[in-house]
Amino acid sequence: MKCWTMVLIGLICSELSFGAQTDTLAVPSASMKKKIPTVIVLPEGYQSSKQSFPVIYLLHGAGGSYRNWITRVPHIQQLADNNQVIIVCPDGAVTSWYFDSPVDSTMRYETFVAKELPDYIDQQYKTIANRNGRVITGLSMGGHGSLFLGFRHSNTFSGVGSMSGALHVTVIRQGYGVEKVLGDTAINRKYWNDWSVLNAIEQKPSDSLAILIDCGVEDRVLPMNRAVHEKMLKLNIAHEYTERPGNHDWKYWANAIDYQVLYFSKHFKRMLKPS
Repeated sequence: MKCWTMVLIGLICSELSFGAQTDTLAVPSASMKKKIPTVIVLPEGYQSSKQSFPVIYLLHGAGGSYRNWITRVPHIQQLADNNQVIIVCPDGAVTSWYFDSPVDSTMRYETFVAKELPDYIDQQYKTIANRNGRVITGLSMGGHGSLFLGFRHSNTFSGVGSMSGALHVTVIRQGYGVEKVLGDTAINRKYWNDWSVLNAIEQKPSDSLAILIDCGVEDRVLPMNRAVHEKMLKLNIAHEYTERPGNHDWKYWANAIDYQVLYFSKHFKRMLKPS
């Protein structure tokens, strides 16, 4: 019996060793003079592979943290394996909205996520170190963050996604920390207006983006998503837009991430196809 127990343990350890590897790092941010906790999910075969891998940057929502995705949706490890991608989940503070705050110099999350973090990940891991091998997506506040950063940094990311994105911060004035990041709505009116995704998309990026937006039909942020979708149609911005049954909760996001990763996996295959 002892012999079979040891064999069983050996088989389990062997199986686990070939699955996705999860690292938790403290990534230095020069702009904020601190280290930002970040989860990195590496696909099966990463350690032994000589190839470089595309990266999906995955953002959390308001009130969340870098641990949300890996603890609430642990099957992102399987998604990394099946699609041979690296998934990076940085901490965006409780309510940074992924902005470089005009009123708080300690909040430089646009600089961190769009510049410092990709540079660091490219140095530490076997990545495709150009925009063709990078996309960014997220939920709620992270959906806003990914579209905001993707449009402003299309030289860094070739694709952007949003799940249940809170895409119009101008109307989110209480309870979600936007006022702490952007300041007074009158004095800093330009930031409130121009940095809301609903308006930020008017500044079309110089590089084309693969864009996927989805939202649940019972979700309170659905009108924001519909407004961004309709505006993109008017601006002739190519994108994919989907509404599915669901609310603003982890049940919806645990399902939505499957579609997002599949979409971006196909995008990577197109972008990285040998010429």
